[in-house]
Amino acid sequence: MHNLGQTRSSQQPNHLVLTADTFVRTTLPGMKACSAIVHAGPALGARFTEYTAEFEPDGELGSTPAQRFIFVMEGGVNVEAEGKRSELGVRGYAYLPQGMLHRISASGKSRGLVIEKPYQALASVEPPHAILSNEDAIASHPLDNDPSLQVKCLLPDTMSFDFAVNTMVYQPGASLSRVEIHVMEHGLIMLEGGGIYRLGDAWYPVTAGDFIWMGPWCPQWFGALGKVPAKYLIYKDWNRHPLTGTRP
Repeated sequence: MHNLGQTRSSQQPNHLVLTADTFVRTTLPGMKACSAIVHAGPALGARFTEYTAEFEPDGELGSTPAQRFIFVMEGGVNVEAEGKRSELGVRGYAYLPQGMLHRISASGKSRGLVIEKPYQALASVEPPHAILSNEDAIASHPLDNDPSLQVKCLLPDTMSFDFAVNTMVYQPGASLSRVEIHVMEHGLIMLEGGGIYRLGDAWYPVTAGDFIWMGPWCPQWFGALGKVPAKYLIYKDWNRHPLTGTRP
């Protein structure tokens, strides 16, 4: 049956909700046997780009002028950098600094979440190093001393890194302790479960596979619903003075 124009997707001045029924696939320069669902980018007002890469067997990403983060959601990918080759399975991830030559490919059908952002260097700080790891190797900690809401920080919280990527797991019924309003922007993809997200003055039901962009100072709050935990991966710009850089 035709959906008669109905969707949970919504674009507003300070936020975006994208659901799978509205996804459109494209091929980015250099991609081979791979397609991208671009979720956020400068055309939206974001200072980063985030997309889901869908690899066919022997597919690969193209190059990027920016730093790159990839998180494997299905299958597995191979990362070749600095003369080494590493295999990343589900929940594996890699951070590759801006300017580092690398190749990311998949031997089988796979899916990964990719974040790319121009690096904001600081004169007195060493540039970031490459990281290849797995979410399972990262210790979690409670947010605001609430054991029902666990956070894993996938990148070091040092001035070398100008953005953060975390996973957050909410037990059923858990929620953020307050509505947050802040200068950082977010890119978020729901990995498991679902719940209700407040964005601005609107309330959205969200579930696994949905993507959310939150602009600076967008009021935001999440509560988990259902019988299974809700989990998402979230990006934010971090560790830089608000006067550095300009918005598109």
